[in-house]
Parts: sequence; structure tokens; C-alpha cells
Amino acid sequence: MPQTSVERTWSPSAPRLRPVAVLGTGSGVPSRVLTNMDLEGMVDTTDEWIVTRTGIRERRVVSGEATSDLATAAARQALVAAGVTAAQVEMIIVATVTPDELCPPVSCRVQAALGAHRAAGFDLSAACSGFLNALFTGEKLVASGTVTNCLVIGADTMSALTDYERRDTCVLFGDAAGAVLLGEPRDGARIVDQLIGIDGRGADMILTPAGGSRRPATHETVERREHFIQMQGKDVFKFAVNKMPELVDVLLTRNGYTIDDLALLVPHQANLRILEAGAKRLGLSDDRVMVNIHRYGNTAAGSVPLALDEAVRAGRIHPADLVCLAAFGGGLSWAGALIRW
Repeated sequence: MPQTSVERTWSPSAPRLRPVAVLGTGSGVPSRVLTNMDLEGMVDTTDEWIVTRTGIRERRVVSGEATSDLATAAARQALVAAGVTAAQVEMIIVATVTPDELCPPVSCRVQAALGAHRAAGFDLSAACSGFLNALFTGEKLVASGTVTNCLVIGADTMSALTDYERRDTCVLFGDAAGAVLLGEPRDGARIVDQLIGIDGRGADMILTPAGGSRRPATHETVERREHFIQMQGKDVFKFAVNKMPELVDVLLTRNGYTIDDLALLVPHQANLRILEAGAKRLGLSDDRVMVNIHRYGNTAAGSVPLALDEAVRAGRIHPADLVCLAAFGGGLSWAGALIRW
């Protein structure tokens, strides 16, 4: 089982040219709710089975919307919260594994929908760690002076990859987007540190077998339902339970903090048992961990920014709070960020 240490994870060694902060957050979710009761009529499962194993009670799924629609809704909220107009946005980075189309990038759809015609942009793919990889990238662009602000979005329509005939995966996923606007700090807020990493030896643990260049779509791949996500659940669980507390500990330690300094942990919402195990290892009480998996399920790249936005809007994050974002997922991949709010 791959267990690469986050101490070997790539992170910047050069001094940051200028500080960067999160200026505003936003989120976008579909209105359609798919409950556990609904799934009981679709596959051999029960509400009790799902809740016991995952903590999920319902999830949101699109009804005609695409990933760019959710991303645009989240971006609009983030801009309003930051007090920045679409015309002022200089860069848009969208993290997703479920683009509207393979071409063009989702960032182009978002730019057009927002009217952010000044902005450059691109998409980034890192599965459930995608948003934090995009945050890592956007922060470097702003810190270097390449741009003065950057709209970072995590968005996935996981229902497009979900096989609703497989109870091991169909109960897990939902659709959502979240966004932040990065820019010059206000009132001392700043991104303190970040890290990202991958271990490709675990690449097959979370996999969509067909539809790419190795196995292009054919009648046979469609009939075998190989365009849906497949997962080795037990191995992924073991990886995530170890990786999440490890990366949080590294971020705190190398910046001179302890777990007592952390106001809130905002983790990727993959499975409630993973979140509970990670929090226990770190010594965090429930009120210091943001959890919304029971209402949204696993929304991949949308997970962390959605949870962050909900925490902000619920008043769980205050000025000067030290907040840690943590994600893990397909690749295998992981990423974290330590933020002074």
C-alpha cells in the first residue's frame, strides 16, 4: 500500500514575493436532492447501511446543469463577498475531473458567463485534491506579481461519472462547486503555507477505466459501464485515514504552530468515518472540524471550497483564525493549506 510521506511532498523553498489572502468565498449546488430513500429504490441498499458506512444522508445532483453552471454560481458569490467585479478578475483556474466537454476548458465557459473578459484562465485536474492544487497554483501567480487577483474554483458534477447500478459507489457522490478569490491581503489575513503531493503507485485505486486516450470510447466500453468511476474502497480508506492527519501535522509543525492553535479544520468530505478518525488522531473536537458530508456527499473538487464557504457563512471562521484545508483523493493525491483568516 503506497504511503508516501508528506515530508517528501513538493513545496516552495524560495521566499514568497508578497503575501496573498482569501478575499471572498462562494459556492454553488444544484437544487435537486437525492436522498438515501431515493437510492433504496434504485439499488440494493438502505438508509441505515449508507449512514453507518459513510455518514451521508443526501446529496445534490444536477438536473440539466453542467459543471460550468455550478462553477459560475460559486464564482459570482465569491466576487460579491470580495467586493470585486467580474471585469476586474485577471485569472480563472478551475479544478475539475468532469468538464462540460473535453474541449473547451471549463474556465472559458466561466469567463464568458461571468463577463470576466479581461481574465486569462485554464483548467486543472487532480481529482478530489484539485481545488487545493488550484489554490496552490493561483497563490503563486498572485504572489509573484503575475496577476493581482485569481479566481480559484473547484467544481465537479460527479453524477456524470456515477454508476447508479453499483451500491458501493453510487451512494457516495454528489455535485457541487466552491470558489475563492485570491488577492492582496486585507487586515493581516494571508495564506501561510501550502503543500501538494502525489503517489502514482496508487493510481488505479480510483479510476474511470475508459473514455481517455488509452481506451477511447467504444460500444464495448459503454456496454461494460467502464465510463463510470471505480474505487478500491478499503485501500482508499486506509490511505486517507493516515494522510489527512499527517499533512495537517506537517503544515502546523513547520510553521511553528501546534494543534491548539488551529481554529478550524476544513477537510475533504469523503466519508464521515475518515473525518472522525482523522480528527481523533489530531485531538480535535467536533466543533473544530467542518463537516457537511451528510448533506452533500463526496463532491470531489467541489468538496473543500463548498465546506469552506459554508463555514464562513455560518460564522465558524473569524478574523485572525488559523484555518487548515486538507484534501486527498485519486492519483493518489493529497494537498493542504494553512490560512490566517
